[in-house]
Amino acid sequence: MRHFDVQIIGGAVLHDGSIAEMKTVVTVNDYLAQRDAEWMERVHRFLGLSVGLIQRGMIPEERRSNYRCDITYTNNSELGFDYLRDNLAANSEQLVMRWPKPFHFAIVDEVDSVLIDEGRNPLLISGEASKDVARYPVAAKVAELLVQGLHYTVELKNNSVELTEEGIALAEMALETNDLWDENDPWARFVMNALKAKEFYRRDVQYIVRNGKALIINELTGRVEEKRRWSEGIHQAVEAKEGLKIQADSVVVAQITYQSLFKLYPKLSGMTGTAKTEEKEFLKMFQMPVIEVPTNLPNIRVDLPIQSFATARGKWEYARQEVESMFRLGRPVLVGSTSVENSEYLSDLLKQQGIPHNVLNARPKYAAREAETVAQAGRKYAITISTNMAGRGTDIILGGNPKMLAKKIIEDRLLLLLTREALNVEVDDKTSSPKVLSEIKLGSSSLALLAKAALLAKYVGKAEGKSWTYQEAKSFFSESVEMSQSMNLKELQKLIDKQSAMYPLGPTVALTYLSVLKDCEVHCSNEGSEVKRLGGLHVIGTSLHESRRIDNQLRGRAGRQGDPGSTRFMVSLQDEMFQKFSFDTSWAVDLISRITNDEDMPIEGDAIVRQLLGLQISAEKYYFGIRKSLVEFDEVLEVQRKHVYDLRQSILTGANESCSQQIFQYMQAVVDEIIFGNVDPLKHPRYWSLDKLLKEFIAIAGKILDDLFAGISGDTLLKSIEELPELNSIDINNFYFPDLPKPPNLFRGIRRKSSSLKRWLAICSDDLTKNGRYRATTNLLRKYLGDILIASYLNVVQESRYDDVYMKEVERAVLVKTLDCFWRDHLINMNRLSSAVNVRSFGHRNPLEEYKIDGCRFFISMLSATRRLTVESLVQYWSSPMESQELFLS
Repeated sequence: MRHFDVQIIGGAVLHDGSIAEMKTVVTVNDYLAQRDAEWMERVHRFLGLSVGLIQRGMIPEERRSNYRCDITYTNNSELGFDYLRDNLAANSEQLVMRWPKPFHFAIVDEVDSVLIDEGRNPLLISGEASKDVARYPVAAKVAELLVQGLHYTVELKNNSVELTEEGIALAEMALETNDLWDENDPWARFVMNALKAKEFYRRDVQYIVRNGKALIINELTGRVEEKRRWSEGIHQAVEAKEGLKIQADSVVVAQITYQSLFKLYPKLSGMTGTAKTEEKEFLKMFQMPVIEVPTNLPNIRVDLPIQSFATARGKWEYARQEVESMFRLGRPVLVGSTSVENSEYLSDLLKQQGIPHNVLNARPKYAAREAETVAQAGRKYAITISTNMAGRGTDIILGGNPKMLAKKIIEDRLLLLLTREALNVEVDDKTSSPKVLSEIKLGSSSLALLAKAALLAKYVGKAEGKSWTYQEAKSFFSESVEMSQSMNLKELQKLIDKQSAMYPLGPTVALTYLSVLKDCEVHCSNEGSEVKRLGGLHVIGTSLHESRRIDNQLRGRAGRQGDPGSTRFMVSLQDEMFQKFSFDTSWAVDLISRITNDEDMPIEGDAIVRQLLGLQISAEKYYFGIRKSLVEFDEVLEVQRKHVYDLRQSILTGANESCSQQIFQYMQAVVDEIIFGNVDPLKHPRYWSLDKLLKEFIAIAGKILDDLFAGISGDTLLKSIEELPELNSIDINNFYFPDLPKPPNLFRGIRRKSSSLKRWLAICSDDLTKNGRYRATTNLLRKYLGDILIASYLNVVQESRYDDVYMKEVERAVLVKTLDCFWRDHLINMNRLSSAVNVRSFGHRNPLEEYKIDGCRFFISMLSATRRLTVESLVQYWSSPMESQELFLS
């Protein structure tokens, strides 16, 4: 295989840090990461580069070694969650990415899907907080009582509900409370979530119920996302609505958006088949231009005009007729739908007409056969109904995919000889199987090899007592197929002869696959030529999406590599997109009714199409606004997250000395805050709150300063300040205030002395102390109290007699745990703030500016509280280690 010239151009575009728009749609999932890693690995290894692969379910050790490779293939969510998990790690041994610099150059496949479509959903890692679980079922019952329009109003566009006066009264009466918003008995949040679950979260559209769990369907790819949950109590409200067991409420402990994650890369590029419509957004948000790369062969696909219908019923009836007419011709058809519900509605219509077809949606009975379904989708008479095609990752080849068909033939003949475990998937007997597809004729050599492989499989199953699981048997066949790709016929035959005494099943399956593949290639090539003569693949879109790009992804399934093909989109004015945005479509209904009284008749006029595409562009602009706002709000959190995570990594991965320096900086910062709260450099020290200052300072250090400062009062401190000699006559290395305690002499040795001197230079050069007559005195007080606290701490640590390794372990643990605890609370506060600032727009204030100002205030106080608690905890721990064991263990 060699690259086409246009692919070389695409590679140059990626290297340039741009987005390559190439008319080929592949995407971001575990299967593709694995396929591409295995496919390209031999080339990269030949060039001296190591190749790693990150997959769901890998243990930390495997992840670590794969991230250490020169090139790592992974999907976007695994990468994002590894980054978040690394920033929740308790010690450096738990880290899996390449710290301290995990980010270098990212090439993002399906870049529009990752950075734009998925951009609205931040990645969250949640902890459990189950105190409110019992409220969800009660709120669900209340939501059932309330009637839309009378008790609450609904805004479809931004998924919001609002209770009316009647609704509030009825809810309060049902819940026997005087105030839904009572802080001590807060019901409002639960009732609102229950109403959202009732109105916006529909079974078989946004989620499916399986094994007693509500599982999210990804609206972009149509796949089930097993481990994802909606946040802020929505998932629990859906579980209550369905009468399922309610999982514990969640509290966010770490979060990041894909936009923020990929901005961490110094060099970023990406590719997709559909980015030009969002070029402005890529330039504005990521400074990445979109370069259109021409197709290898001219595109001869015919995109037929959009057809408009007055009603949804008319649209689906016409879609059925179009599928039927194509089926009679023998042309393969792919129908794209936006939900499980719609795909099954059309499937039922086709079943009534006896038209054989395959369905591809989030239900397990279909998802398990996904690769097989797509492999057959380009064959003569093949009809496939699919939910969104982004992320399917397999090209539809006219005449069928010979590699996948060959693998299926082998698995059908041999799989059940190796495993007694049937595939545990709900089987849909009613779905018409593709009996009309022509049978692949196998040559005599293929049949002989299959018989030999079947004999060996029986022997391996019985003689060696192997009883593989279904999945193990599937993996075995995948490995055998992989073997056939890396060895030629002679090498395989040699291996079979060499292993003849040990039942050489693997090499025999590999040899059989190569023989069956040849037969499949001949069959698929002949059938492909026939399908091309008929006009190629016909794609039917059953509604417009909220973005032209997703429609283009569906169109792009037809007419690949210069093949013929055609596409047709059908739109009804009752479609969800028009309802959701409250678009006025009455003009269209009037126009259609003037042209025809038949609701099943399509209208193809340019005027209507232009208007409908205008509505679609309005929807795109609306979502761009949401994403832009999300990015701007997240940029505030991005700066804070980077500061916290950098600090956390320096604590985890830094040397012991840097950990100690961190603690000394904290101690100095805590001392500075106490001083600035009680001292004004513009005024004479007699006006300073010295008694309060001493009280706060001694409280921070607990028992260790009680004896040292016994009998010292504010007056003593004032007298001492007034007796200070001239600044130029002070020896800063041995400085202390006259008649006040001298710091324990622990700044001996070059390292400690230079550390103390650096602290003094930092105090002199920072702008924390206001300019005033007593600026120098204030700075000396900062240095003196800082020295006292640090030296007393070092003294008590030494006296504890613990070994150095244990001491550093405790210090690291306390630093990290305190930071994590306050950062978690800060995330909750920032999420609440982002909701709260929107209300301020009514007072003609900019919500983003308000969020920045308050967010900055929150962050400064969070860091201050972190420093203070860390210092208090460490001092308390070493002054009475036995009493404080729980601090380290909890």
